[in-house]
Amino acid sequence: MPRITSLLKCVADMTKKSSNLPESYIKRAMERTGWKTPSAVQYRKVQLKKKKYKFSVHRPWTQEFRDENWPGTQSPKVFVEPLLDWTFFKGDRVELLTGPDKGKQGIVNYVVQERNWVIVEGLNCTYKMLGEEFNYPGMMIKDEQPLLVTTQVTLVDPSDNKPTKAEWRYTEEGEHVRVSVRTGRIIPIPKQAEETPDYKTKSTYREQEKDTKESELTRITFQPKLKTFEMDIAEKMGIKEDRIPRKTFWYPVQHQDYEYEY
Repeated sequence: MPRITSLLKCVADMTKKSSNLPESYIKRAMERTGWKTPSAVQYRKVQLKKKKYKFSVHRPWTQEFRDENWPGTQSPKVFVEPLLDWTFFKGDRVELLTGPDKGKQGIVNYVVQERNWVIVEGLNCTYKMLGEEFNYPGMMIKDEQPLLVTTQVTLVDPSDNKPTKAEWRYTEEGEHVRVSVRTGRIIPIPKQAEETPDYKTKSTYREQEKDTKESELTRITFQPKLKTFEMDIAEKMGIKEDRIPRKTFWYPVQHQDYEYEY
C-alpha cells in the first residue's frame, strides 16, 4: 500500500469516497508514463512518470483528466490554500459572496476538494453557443463554473437560513459533528453526500451477482504455511520425503561498478 498512498496523496479523500472505486484502480487510471525502456532482457526497466498533476472539474479516472495531463504538456502553476478540515459536502445549501449572483443561495451539486472548489446548481454560470453554422443559429447552453470555498461561498445555517462559518466539534457523546460558529447549532451532513455512481445510499444498495457476499468477508479462505508448492502437494498426496539434502553454501559476488538490490 505505500506506493499507492504516495501517488494518491494528491487525490482528496472525498473524491475517493464519491467514486466508490478501489485506490489501485484510481492509481492505474491517473498514472501517466512519458517514456520507458523496451521490454527486453538486455534493457534495464526504467520509466519516466508524471509526478505533478493538473486537477480540474474532471475526475482523475476520466479521459478528460488524461488529456489534460498528457506527458509533455505544460500548465500554469496553481497555488491552493490548504484546508485542514473540509466542511462542504454535496447537498449543502450555500450563499454566494461574489459575482453577479452575490447574495443568492443554492445547493452544492459537485465538489472538487483538490482545488477547494464547489459547483452550485444554477448559479455562477457562463453561456456559450454550440453548433453555430451559416444556416443554423446554434444552441446556447448554460455552464456552471466552480467557486472557491475560502472566499466565494459560505455555508447556510439551516436553523435560520443565514450565512455562517462552520467548524468540527465533538458532542458530549463523543460524536464528531459540524457546527455553525454563529449559532452553535449542528449542521447535519446531507444525504446527497453519500451518493456514488453505484448507489444513492449504502442502505438501499442491492448486492449484484459478481459482488463479494458479506458472509464471505469473515470466512478464512487462505491459510498461510511455511511450505513450498511441492511440499504442499506431496503432503496432500501422502508422499513422505525421507532423503536428507546435502548442505550447500552461496557466496554473493561483489563488483566495484555494480550494486545488487535484494
